[in-house]
Amino acid sequence: MSPVAKRSRAASRPMAGSEGARKTAAVILEVLAGLRSTTEGSQALGMSSMRYYVMEKRALEGMVQALEPRPKGKRQRPEEEVRQLMREKTRLERELGRMQALVRASQRTMGLPPPPTREKKKGERRRRRPAVRAMRVVALLQSPEPNREAIEGQKES
Repeated sequence: MSPVAKRSRAASRPMAGSEGARKTAAVILEVLAGLRSTTEGSQALGMSSMRYYVMEKRALEGMVQALEPRPKGKRQRPEEEVRQLMREKTRLERELGRMQALVRASQRTMGLPPPPTREKKKGERRRRRPAVRAMRVVALLQSPEPNREAIEGQKES
């Protein structure tokens, strides 16, 4: 079979995508080829000229992105990448445990006391410190008449 016959078969295959997307692509290519003006193209698609230009830019960006060279070789599936990351995580957790055990053994050998443990009380949260700006706004809202000197004094402290 000749290469010309192969090309014509590939070209005769219908393009993927919805009918609207194929029509938009055809009109954009006609405008770029000079068969239509941008005004005629936007009217054929039933959109404004600005919207047409946006669509044209998206189409060209998509074409350039589709023509980027693809990486050679076997592509890694997302599921396999997740499994690989999970294995790496477990390996690092084991390594961390070993390192912590070495640190504890070294501390005992040197005669250092173990670090103090922090005991958390159940149900009790650590209270968040208010931001300084928030305190200024609270002072503004609580005072019946805004007092500039009081606010300025808070900024300096």
